Amino acid sequence: MFSGPQDYSQLDLKQFGGHKDEVNSVAFSQDFQILVTGSDDQRVRVFNAKTGQLLCKLKGHEGAIKSVTVSPNSKFIASCSYDKTVRLWRTATTECTHILTGHEKSVEVVVFSPDSAWLCSGSWDRTAIVWDVQDGGIVERLTGHTSLVQSIAFSTDRQLIATGSWDFTVRVWGTRELGQGLGPRVLVLEGHTGNVHAVTFSKDGMLASGSWDKTVRLWNPKTGRCLHVCRGHMGWVQALAFSPDGTYLASSSDDDSVKVWDVVNGQCVRTLEGQTDQAQHCSFTPGGALVASGAAMVTLALT
Repeated sequence: MFSGPQDYSQLDLKQFGGHKDEVNSVAFSQDFQILVTGSDDQRVRVFNAKTGQLLCKLKGHEGAIKSVTVSPNSKFIASCSYDKTVRLWRTATTECTHILTGHEKSVEVVVFSPDSAWLCSGSWDRTAIVWDVQDGGIVERLTGHTSLVQSIAFSTDRQLIATGSWDFTVRVWGTRELGQGLGPRVLVLEGHTGNVHAVTFSKDGMLASGSWDKTVRLWNPKTGRCLHVCRGHMGWVQALAFSPDGTYLASSSDDDSVKVWDVVNGQCVRTLEGQTDQAQHCSFTPGGALVASGAAMVTLALT
């Protein structure tokens, strides 16, 4: 059981270096054994998350790496780039299994489905594309946003996909119709007054969105109702993560803080500050540890 944010204290600080330019994205495997980073230097680096040892470099992109992610089954790494492509890499061999082409502009975000069967990417071309991981084919192109698709999340049951955009909206897409030629159901969530930079689902199906309007919003994704508006950050909200039991939400911001919110009442119950280096990533381990990172610097706070 998640014990609560009052127990957080900084336990360890590790730096993962080697990139020759700005680091844009950081991702952990679900078991937190590996850390993957993507940089403007067009390289993806894979580290042992415990020791900091560099395991391999993934080369092939011809533009800045905008986002990296690891499949839930840890078998694949995905990266997307300013070069308009998404690449799929096999973790065990570092082989590039597919180069996914279909976006017309820079690809900014890429996320695996919970069963590792699909991949969804978002682009400056204002679309998101759902891909089949095994054959690299397009399952569905999601259209409707009027600006960059910056953030994507799958619900834990894979029934919904949420996309956040610089058009200030979140769109929630039903997945049952994907690939059927019917066009997916979509619900448009409005209320943010800035770019939506982060979206995530809890295990119980609650949706959270974080914006450059410095707020976090909690939603019922099936009705579109906004449950809470969480205020308190002084900078852009960059990343979100629910605790394993879904009772708390962590948000990281470029105000150099990570805040922890009670999802029942939307109140901030803890603010973590210091050495977060404009935290661009946050996530919970299965045991309830909160991991925050920025520019490939990782701060680990354990319960």
